[in-house]
Amino acid sequence: MTGEAKAASWAACPDWWEKLQAGETPIPDLALDANLADVAVQLFDKLVVPDVAGQPTMAEAAGEWMRDIVRAAFGSIDPATGARQVGEIFNLVPKKNGKTTNAAAIGLVALQMNTVPNIKGVVVGPTQSVADTCFGQMQAMIAADEWLSKRFRVDEHKKQITDIYPDPATGRPMNAKLKVTSFDPAVTTGGIPAFAILDELHVMAERHFAARVIGQIRGGMITNPRSLLVIITTQSEIPPQGVFKAELEYARKVRDGVIAEDVRMLPVLYELPETIQGAKDEPWKDPALWAPVLPNLGRSITVDRLIPEFRKAVETSPEEVARWSSQHLNIQIGLGHHLGGWTGAHHWLAATEPALDLEALIESSEVATIGIDGGGMDDLLGLAVLGRHAVTKRWQLWRAAWAHEVVLSRRKSIAEKLRDLAAEDALTICAEGEATRDIEELVALVLKIHEAGLLPARGGVGLDPEGVAAIVDALQLAGVPHETLASVTQGYKLNGAIKGTERKLFDGSLIHGGQPLMSWCVGNAKTEPRGNAVIVTKAVSGAGKIDPLMAAFNAVYLMSLNPEAARRDLSGFLDNPVMAI
Repeated sequence: MTGEAKAASWAACPDWWEKLQAGETPIPDLALDANLADVAVQLFDKLVVPDVAGQPTMAEAAGEWMRDIVRAAFGSIDPATGARQVGEIFNLVPKKNGKTTNAAAIGLVALQMNTVPNIKGVVVGPTQSVADTCFGQMQAMIAADEWLSKRFRVDEHKKQITDIYPDPATGRPMNAKLKVTSFDPAVTTGGIPAFAILDELHVMAERHFAARVIGQIRGGMITNPRSLLVIITTQSEIPPQGVFKAELEYARKVRDGVIAEDVRMLPVLYELPETIQGAKDEPWKDPALWAPVLPNLGRSITVDRLIPEFRKAVETSPEEVARWSSQHLNIQIGLGHHLGGWTGAHHWLAATEPALDLEALIESSEVATIGIDGGGMDDLLGLAVLGRHAVTKRWQLWRAAWAHEVVLSRRKSIAEKLRDLAAEDALTICAEGEATRDIEELVALVLKIHEAGLLPARGGVGLDPEGVAAIVDALQLAGVPHETLASVTQGYKLNGAIKGTERKLFDGSLIHGGQPLMSWCVGNAKTEPRGNAVIVTKAVSGAGKIDPLMAAFNAVYLMSLNPEAARRDLSGFLDNPVMAI
């Protein structure tokens, strides 16, 4: 990115990791109205923490990082226009750093700083329980302060706080309202709020309506230059998906200066660099690296208190370590955790070759095999093409997958992830009325490989023998010879292909294009011992789909038989190879 683009991005903070290591808030220097910022901090500091012995004030209990957020939220207003430079704040912070208390406090500060009568604000919790906790914090903060008790009317049954202080301009009550609610489509009923605080976005993102509701909130706020949206969340306990993934990736791009135009969001991200999170030796397990991502260190949390919990997670299971670290260290769930699943997952990312697409595979391969795996209507239909490079002999893997819309309603836990993958062009979701689209497109791809002369005469297309009658019929009607099709027995008989794939990923003799869907499937794969074999099965892997990976194993099984090169004329390629991967 150019220097000019970096200068234009007021929210960019390229030295964020250095700031975290120094104990500073990972935000740039901002041009703030010092008076407004100081007033907001004074109001914040006076609030009490009601659920801590002695009810200390936020001045005593909160770290300077929270005051920096308050300064940015309420001190970035242009006194001439009333517009905010910081219209949104995205705060990624681990548990036990006062998230819900901070959300409650920011809500009360926003209500006190407001100068517009009859506006509506909202604090949204991911569940009713969290919303009730947040409202309870606000109610207790008000009750502990004589002035706030006079200024605000608390309607416990409505979970609503009303500012009854007189408007200096009219003498009538301000009548500004702050409602605390759980996350559902009714959040936007009755108009877009003037300010909104969302607690635990990663949990909200699992709801099928999440993107629509947050889009409505943001869409209405953009037209209001005074609006403020604050998102406070930890990392997700599953790989980021849906609106949480989108917001997190956007926040990172703003922080890193990749996005520099039309920025309203200030990212405040407490996380370790990707090079540390994803390193194979998992350096983040060293407690010496934890302090930078714990902004309330020495107050609501200490490293010494976290260590026993971490050791308990280690003794429980790798999955519990992954869950614990996502919540307490903001370690993103994914391949970097190296969970006790399929061994090949440890080497998957290193085998990525971004230039490898289907056209490159066809052009550079001397022979190819195809694997197909499909289940019921709530499964994915996976196709994998595995080519053997004509020069290097490396195996090159590419895949495609399809799903019908019904899977989105039957598998709600992964519906948002599937939508993400479809948006990334890694998955095709067949709409209602497209009952045969998946098979038609699959057959077209198989024909493309066949007509390129890459399939061996026998055993070129491997299929799971169950539930593929419609695919077999369609392939033969399209002109794919019967002898080219092969049944690949699943279960323990696929052990050789599974182990072979692991070995070739490890030694670098199998590469892939880094397609997002395949990486997700690899991360989902779990193993189960079966006698002397180790198998990967859908049942063990649970809701997370692995069909395209199983299709890849089918293709590997056939390629392991060392099929004869089917392409007759390689002279042009050998004289001038387009891809010497």
